[in-house]
Amino acid sequence: MKRKDKNTEQVILQTARKIFIQKGLAGARMQDIADQAGINKALVHYYFTSKNKLFDLVFEQEFGHFFANLATIISSDLPLFEKIENIVSLDIERMTQFPGLPNFVMNEMSRNPDVILKKLKKIPVNELLTGFQKQINTEFRKGNIRKISANQLLINIQSLCIFPFIARPMIKGLMQLDDKSYLAMIEKRKTEVAAFIIQAIKN
Repeated sequence: MKRKDKNTEQVILQTARKIFIQKGLAGARMQDIADQAGINKALVHYYFTSKNKLFDLVFEQEFGHFFANLATIISSDLPLFEKIENIVSLDIERMTQFPGLPNFVMNEMSRNPDVILKKLKKIPVNELLTGFQKQINTEFRKGNIRKISANQLLINIQSLCIFPFIARPMIKGLMQLDDKSYLAMIEKRKTEVAAFIIQAIKN
């Protein structure tokens, strides 16, 4: 049997990621992936036997990488406010690298909710939030912050970070921003969002 080449495998995965983000699982075709990768369709099937298998790998990689980085920050010994700053930076950097990712996830949630929810259930979020809640409770008892749940804090951070990417065309149109100005605004949000969240929970 022909030996699989890691470079070819990565090219297919990177191409598939772009197409799945653009077209979703239902709209993407193996032929599209093959054409954009510059290889034949049979080779795509040789490396990844089906579109669903390829989608699973792309989805799990995206969320796996993001969650691993998020888990590293939340489970670290950093002070709470520094953690918030790092989570905001992680969110915004990730979305800047893959700006179509939030819409991709939302679209797939509406098209294939059972499939996506099944994948999301594999992520040990509750385990992670338990430790985060302990740190939040400690800061509350010290009188440093007001009472807030780890769930609400994380949702607030994610919402403020992700919305400008979901609403990118609207924001650019309303604020009359070109690509360069939009990216500069997004970069500034790393400090703006973190400062807003910290100020909101401070006593």
